[in-house]
Amino acid sequence: METESKHENTLFPVFLKLEEFKVLLVGGHDVALEKLTALLLNSPATRITVVAISLSDAVKALAATSPSVQIIERAYRDEDLDGHDVVIVATGIREMGEDISRKARERNRWVNVADTPDLCDFYLGSVVRKGHLKIAISTNGKSPTLAKRLREEFERSLPEELDASIRNMAKIRSHLKGNFRQKVKRLNKVTEMLAEDDPKRRERKLKRIASYSLLAFAMMLVGHFVLSYVPWRDLLSGASQWSATIDREFLVMTLAGFAAQLVDGSLGMGYGLISATILLSTGINLAAISGSIHTAEMFASGASGYSHYKFGNVDKKLFRRMVIPGVIGAVLGALALTLFGDTYAAFVKPMLAVYILMLAAKYIILAFRNNHVKREVRHVGRLAGAGGFLDSFGGGGWGPLVTSTLLRNTDDPRKIIGSVSLTEFFVTLASAFTFFTMIGVNHWKVIIALIIGGLVAAPIGARLAGKLKPRASFLLIGLIAAAWSSRILWKTLA
Repeated sequence: METESKHENTLFPVFLKLEEFKVLLVGGHDVALEKLTALLLNSPATRITVVAISLSDAVKALAATSPSVQIIERAYRDEDLDGHDVVIVATGIREMGEDISRKARERNRWVNVADTPDLCDFYLGSVVRKGHLKIAISTNGKSPTLAKRLREEFERSLPEELDASIRNMAKIRSHLKGNFRQKVKRLNKVTEMLAEDDPKRRERKLKRIASYSLLAFAMMLVGHFVLSYVPWRDLLSGASQWSATIDREFLVMTLAGFAAQLVDGSLGMGYGLISATILLSTGINLAAISGSIHTAEMFASGASGYSHYKFGNVDKKLFRRMVIPGVIGAVLGALALTLFGDTYAAFVKPMLAVYILMLAAKYIILAFRNNHVKREVRHVGRLAGAGGFLDSFGGGGWGPLVTSTLLRNTDDPRKIIGSVSLTEFFVTLASAFTFFTMIGVNHWKVIIALIIGGLVAAPIGARLAGKLKPRASFLLIGLIAAAWSSRILWKTLA
């Protein structure tokens, strides 16, 4: 018993430049009309000779539409094969097809006998046409009807815009330079977006929004500094005053920004604790302190969030649940602080401090406990909204509130810290923009110092995230949260 061939259809698909060949079509009625139609639709410049004793009006009308078609109304003769490269027999008479096929092969001509596969050197398959796109369908001569039905289905389902896409790709290809490897690499980069799934496209859109937002805000800051602080009328004097500001205090604040972001990037909290401690000792009002911290933290958290994203530390689902509520909370907190002042903030900060102190005690206990029960945080959006509000209104607290709560319920602190850090960028951006709109930018020297230190520390903190053992992480977070809340309570009682 013969084994069935692994490849049932052994035909080799080829697209011919048929206009460079001469075609002899024998027959003049329905089958001939079908073959002539296919030839002219796909290669209208092909030189075709139609030979038949009689031709239908439809064949004559179609031939009249093309100057490359010649009609000869007489019986077929063997000498008609001379001067032609391809022969198509469309008479429906098998004996005639056998005779022409044998004599055409003797002359090394390619021959196709309609509806007689065993006499053919090639088949005219069904062709789907969409401008420059062509798809040929072959059933190995077994079922032309099925091939036709498939062609009709493809023509319905494939959009007409495919031709425009092909033309655009041709333009891109014409501009590619370099060797083949370089062209392929560049083309892959250009077409990468076409192959991306929806989540990746959303990530690209989100990154663009973040980049444009940060750029717009940075331009606003630069414009504010240039217009407000640069003495254009006395440039030399201004340069001298600027150099005088690079003193020990500036370096200390730069170190504070570095330490704050290092802790925040590695543990997901602590930036406000360290930077606010320095600023509170200067006697600056609370709105200016919060605005300065968030303005500086925006750049540091942006670098930290990008680093976490690059290192794979972000849970995208968790990020999407936090970012919008966090931004809304940050805007509302900044508006409330600038409109109602320090009086109400003095009541909110102790309340936050008590909550954080309770969490700190629990973390210290967990650090020395072998096992702890994990519970899912159901209302992540509410938690992020409260964290964003209190962070703007109280001058800090996003990390201690949000990170502390989420870390209690995970085996992978790296993902929590990375997701919270990336969300923090959008929260601080919203808060800083609101403060900038309401009260402008004050104490820019402190802001620049914190930005420089934070940008240097951001990638280091992201690399350290999740490296500590869970027990050490719980202990450090507990101590930081306890220090932050105890300081607020002590100032309130004093």
